[in-house]
Amino acid sequence: MTTPLLEIEDLYAGVDGKEIIKGFNLTINAGEIHALMGPNGAGKSTLSNILCGKPGYHVTSGCVRFKGHDLLKLSAEERAREGLFLSMQYPVEIPGVPITSFLKHAVNAIRKHRGEPELDTMEFIKMVREEGKKLGLDAEMIKRAVNVGFSGGEKKRLETLQMSVLQPVLAILDEADSGLDIDALRVVAEGVNALHTSDNALLVITHYQRLLNYIVPDFVHIYADGRIVKTGGKELALELEQKGYAEFIKEGL
Repeated sequence: MTTPLLEIEDLYAGVDGKEIIKGFNLTINAGEIHALMGPNGAGKSTLSNILCGKPGYHVTSGCVRFKGHDLLKLSAEERAREGLFLSMQYPVEIPGVPITSFLKHAVNAIRKHRGEPELDTMEFIKMVREEGKKLGLDAEMIKRAVNVGFSGGEKKRLETLQMSVLQPVLAILDEADSGLDIDALRVVAEGVNALHTSDNALLVITHYQRLLNYIVPDFVHIYADGRIVKTGGKELALELEQKGYAEFIKEGL
């Protein structure tokens, strides 16, 4: 029996003394794409921050296993080296840190952890330029500091570039469609789809069905009041588009 990539069992957690996640359960296997949909304030970003180890969030009960191991015992850096990746809703700017340096250190840290040889500078630059070109990030843009002066669409493309070079086992996309126009959405979605294989998985967190026209999920979960209240196939997202979240919010209370 194959071990799931991610298993969340009866998770309760919060921040600043407020309980936000209330009995959350989810299993993700290799090769799967899961969409987590819910209204503002449901706790979707809280969940992604907890999974990636952001400080300030507290788990009060439940367990989270990643590749069969206790995820909650690992630091954020250890989770990243193990293959967990978060595409942030609002990518931060890092003045003074070139994109190439940032990515090269990250890629080689992961390769070292996996027992693989580190890439030299020329190998890395060639790879990044090739992957960046696919996403509409030219060589001059990649020389700039991380996200500094980038538009919303450019930031999301850079997040996708990070995914392409880091090759995570599980990628969490936290509202990857936020701030994207139709063309940028298509480019980012195509980049994400190109990275998806039978050996990895995606958790797509979004408000809207439009992203799921491009990244088609195997499972759609409705998230309300800190837990999943309904699960279905891609048709569930279309139902939400027509009816909204009102009935599901009532179910979650």
